[in-house]
Amino acid sequence: MAGHRWLEPHDPDEGWDTPTEEDVAEMLGEEGLVSGVSLGGPLPGDEDGEDHQEPRPIPEVGSPEWQADTAELAAVEEELATRWPETRLEPSLDRIAELTGVLGDPQYAYPVVHVAGTNGKTSVTRMIDALLRALHQRTGRNTSPHLQTVTERIALDGEPVPARLFVDTYRELQPYLELVDQRSEAGGGPRMSYFEVLTAMAFAAFADAPVDVAVVETGMGGTWDATNVVRPAVAVVTPVGLDHTDYLGDDLATIAGEKAGIIQPGAEDDLLPRDPVAVIGRQEPEAMEVLLRRAVEVGAVVARLGSEFDVVERRLAVGGQQLTLRGFGGEYPEVFLPLFGEHQAENAATALAAVEAFFGAGPDRSLDPELIRAGFAAVDNPGRLERLSSSPTVLVDAAHNGHGGRALAEAVTSEFDFRRLVAVVAMLDGKDADAFLAAIEPVVDEVVVTRTGSPRAMALEDLARVAEDRFTAQRVHVVDTLPDAISAALDLVGVPDPTADDDVSGVGVLVTGSVLTAGAARSLFGKDAQ
Repeated sequence: MAGHRWLEPHDPDEGWDTPTEEDVAEMLGEEGLVSGVSLGGPLPGDEDGEDHQEPRPIPEVGSPEWQADTAELAAVEEELATRWPETRLEPSLDRIAELTGVLGDPQYAYPVVHVAGTNGKTSVTRMIDALLRALHQRTGRNTSPHLQTVTERIALDGEPVPARLFVDTYRELQPYLELVDQRSEAGGGPRMSYFEVLTAMAFAAFADAPVDVAVVETGMGGTWDATNVVRPAVAVVTPVGLDHTDYLGDDLATIAGEKAGIIQPGAEDDLLPRDPVAVIGRQEPEAMEVLLRRAVEVGAVVARLGSEFDVVERRLAVGGQQLTLRGFGGEYPEVFLPLFGEHQAENAATALAAVEAFFGAGPDRSLDPELIRAGFAAVDNPGRLERLSSSPTVLVDAAHNGHGGRALAEAVTSEFDFRRLVAVVAMLDGKDADAFLAAIEPVVDEVVVTRTGSPRAMALEDLARVAEDRFTAQRVHVVDTLPDAISAALDLVGVPDPTADDDVSGVGVLVTGSVLTAGAARSLFGKDAQ
């Protein structure tokens, strides 16, 4: 890798050379660009926002307008359900590129931070979004899959778009969708997929807003993911693990190669060419090698967790953890993160590095520590070791593979002190249930296996068989539905009535196994979509 431009590690005990006037003149162009990366949007204290549309009023829940919007949203979801599901992938960007081209390439109307990976990518995407908003940017956030409602996938300024905006965006795109469908089918190809349509809708909604920056999470992969028609200012790759092996490959190197596709060369038509930046989270060696080779191939500047940025200190705090993070611009102490687990601390460091890279931060240009603290403190990450109830403790986590299960088990061990913990597990077909259950078994006393109402749910008898192999039959309980399974788990920890005033300290229920399971549990406990 000779000749590759690495981001220099920052030793906080050593000073940095002060740039000369010539250095500054070289970095700053007439448009105020740093390292060729647009600062985007109003600077702190700048109230300029004349081009931004006023947010649409949201009807009161239960009002006639709300009922009409909800009914139209349901109709749109029915239409979307007739398309290829997002679990089905064809290695082509032709359809999404044709659609965005017809729409005028809305994904080029704003800078993009693009996030891929197997585990932690939604958490990192949400953290980046929160930090950018704290730094006075108007953001668009595109995530998948959703927990409770499809509108979660397209967020403006941290909030899911209203049902009316979602419906209107779909209807505006519908003629163009049909055009692309017809052309694809005429050539022997499929209609646009569910995920492709939602991706195009997000790009269009962000351009219409307009946003200052979009944070875009991939679906399953990278190279052939529908989101990969963006030109990222920063590409982020969170930990790569074994998942979706039927589409992405059955070893880490192959899967990492697919994820690495979001690390792209700089756009040739930029007035001020910039070096692309690749921010890479913790990886196994075989995955890291593939990612670095891709970065060298496209000439990207590389920043890695544990080298160019890191978690300096982590300690438990009420409701989360207190961190000291090291970024390109120095150390950021006393950062409160309202999330649990060492993996979330590393996600925070990765998110910070991505935001620093976006703004062109460096040794003599750090971000405002107070705004960074405010951004992290405001992070919400539903369904990721989220507490749904305190009496007793009921936690929900969307982990669904071996890597995620290990991170979950480590977080439960380090952050909580349960004397008895019962897990409720419902998984999707095709997932490695054995690897997941093996990861959580050491921290769980008993497990209640069940299924959600999804047509993709793993057959209950299959999940029960795997669970009994890992836990023994005496520690496994089989219940048909998720609500009944949660009730059974509460009985097992000795809390038949979670509203009672009995002493329930030291016991808990953990609901996990898939994003769908987490979303269903949130709904059962009356949590609103975020």
